[in-house]
Amino acid sequence: MLQDAQETILIVDDNLVNLRVMIQHLAEAGYETRIAQDGHEAIEQLKIALPDIILLDIMMPGIDGFETCAKIKEIPSAKNIPVIFMTALSETEHKVKGLKLGAVDYITKPFQQEEVLARINTHLTIRRQQEALHHLNATKDRFFSIIAHDLRGVFNPMMISTDMMIKIANQEESPKMIKFATALKKSTHNAYELLENLLTWSRCQRGNITVSIEKMEIQKVIESNINLFAEKASQKDIDLSHSITHDIFVYADRNITDTILRNLIANALKFTNLGGHIFVSAEKTQEHVAHISVQDDGTGIDPEGLESLFKIDSKYKKKGTANEQGTGLGLILCKELALKNHGDIWVSSEPDQGSTFTFSLGVDPNRI
Repeated sequence: MLQDAQETILIVDDNLVNLRVMIQHLAEAGYETRIAQDGHEAIEQLKIALPDIILLDIMMPGIDGFETCAKIKEIPSAKNIPVIFMTALSETEHKVKGLKLGAVDYITKPFQQEEVLARINTHLTIRRQQEALHHLNATKDRFFSIIAHDLRGVFNPMMISTDMMIKIANQEESPKMIKFATALKKSTHNAYELLENLLTWSRCQRGNITVSIEKMEIQKVIESNINLFAEKASQKDIDLSHSITHDIFVYADRNITDTILRNLIANALKFTNLGGHIFVSAEKTQEHVAHISVQDDGTGIDPEGLESLFKIDSKYKKKGTANEQGTGLGLILCKELALKNHGDIWVSSEPDQGSTFTFSLGVDPNRI
């Protein structure tokens, strides 16, 4: 069956006499074939035009097929082109060596024409799907970039406006207006929190988060995050405190660590009752890691909820003690980020007794 668009196959072999029948068979199937009689010629051709797939003989004079494959994979524009080895060698070690160098398959001489076509069609189909997926991901990345820029631009003045509304309502001594403005502020901040978590999570999924490991004094990191939530804790009369010694240094990404802590403290505030307590602590273990814990005496989580907390396919959501809305994405994001930060996260909790969320950070740069 002819191809919808003619695809190019580069055949690299020093003995083309035995390949004439196969080349004719490929042409009849709708493929354009190009020839290189050694590895050096193949490399030079790749600098001029890229094929869709490469059939590469192993036993050639000069640089053999293995070395040629290695050199092809060093060329940025050619490294993703599927390479299929053509060989009379049947030893497993040769096949394993070729696959480790980046080849996708083997064709054993003497050739069976139908098998050759089937293998070529299979790997070209995979390549087309990979290219389509790459294009789709690039489009999605651009889409999220536009969303991030435009929605942040919308939310910033909205949050400033709600603060102004509350200020004016207080000046006018209007209880109804104060209640309305306060509710609007909460909704706006919840929506903004969801947006930030969604955009961060999407960057995780696309591999667009760069992890930059640095040495940090964990007490300073925790104190800055506690200060960030001091006003919100005061609004619910919650005692938000910590106990960390000055000599705990960790090696982690600062932005990721801040994001995890912010989400955990924000969650604890949502699910802790008026007048409750939240305690942040850190300790070294004997396993070259530090454990950072956020403990509350709030509503806790039932066993069924614990199983679904960090799973994207079984989202756990419930309202806070002051009717706060959760995004349902914060803990899933924390799990993703903890793993990227060379650590992990876990929880212990009992209904009506509170919860303790703990994540780990490395204290030894040689073990990260």
